[in-house]
Amino acid sequence: MKLEQSRNDTELTEFILLGFWVSPKARVPLFLMFLLIYLIIVLGNISMLIVIKIDSRLHTPMYFFLQNLSYLDLCYSTVIAPKTLATFFSKEKKISYNECATQFFFFALFVGTEGFLLAVMAYDRFSAICSPFLYTIRMSQPACIRLVAGSYVCGCINSMIQTGFTFSLRFCGENRLDHFFCDVPALIKISCVDTFVNEIVLFILSALIIISTTTVILISYGYILSTVLKIPSTHGRSKTFSTCSSHITVVSLFYGTVFFMYAQPGSISSPEKSKIVAVFYTLIIPMLNPLIYSLRNTEVKTALRKTLLRKIPWH
Repeated sequence: MKLEQSRNDTELTEFILLGFWVSPKARVPLFLMFLLIYLIIVLGNISMLIVIKIDSRLHTPMYFFLQNLSYLDLCYSTVIAPKTLATFFSKEKKISYNECATQFFFFALFVGTEGFLLAVMAYDRFSAICSPFLYTIRMSQPACIRLVAGSYVCGCINSMIQTGFTFSLRFCGENRLDHFFCDVPALIKISCVDTFVNEIVLFILSALIIISTTTVILISYGYILSTVLKIPSTHGRSKTFSTCSSHITVVSLFYGTVFFMYAQPGSISSPEKSKIVAVFYTLIIPMLNPLIYSLRNTEVKTALRKTLLRKIPWH
């Protein structure tokens, strides 16, 4: 009895990522699909960063925020994807305790920051459409830098709180995480102490971030819609609102999946559902964002074409 208690009280030094329950035949196709998605993420977001950097016409507040969005998408998918790909054919699928905590910290940092940045982007569109004469003052370069820095600070505070609470839990004998990365629901599930406080903290933090940022977004778009409806011509209304369509699509995808994953108390009890949703917001959304902004934005498409033509040698 004493030996068993001693073994259970031993501090864990590593976790095992169980990942996806698939047959050996499906492992290679799944690995190739994940690899392709990650390559598209890297290519798409780096392309956005380069195009916005080198095209002087895109040196505006809107594209400054978009550049930061691409950077965040690239960062938080990179925190997850390489380790996930490495565990596909690994027999042990181990991740050290410190590596797990580090992965979780940076993932929570970048995802939380993206939530606040999307609210900042909505405020930017509100300022451009509803107060065009004050836009250059409201969205001066120092103001834009402060807004982005504020997003990172808020994301960092959220990440520190969540990491502190999650990794203050005790993990006794069980070290198998039924997930493909270190996420709160999977870690809470294997803890050997009461996790009620942690679940409440997760729910409250997620709810606070979602409510505060979506309030800014909804109010901004409420004013935008009111302003757009006052434009007499149909073409004018369509052209004005088209500048917001990409952002609305990205916001809907991001907040829909984050709410489904973290802002529902019952979400922790379904690991398979959690893994499917997690794939969507860790890989699919970062892959879709540059495509959404490039395919639905004339200025970005023009800049991309000019950049590509500049690189192609003509004889």
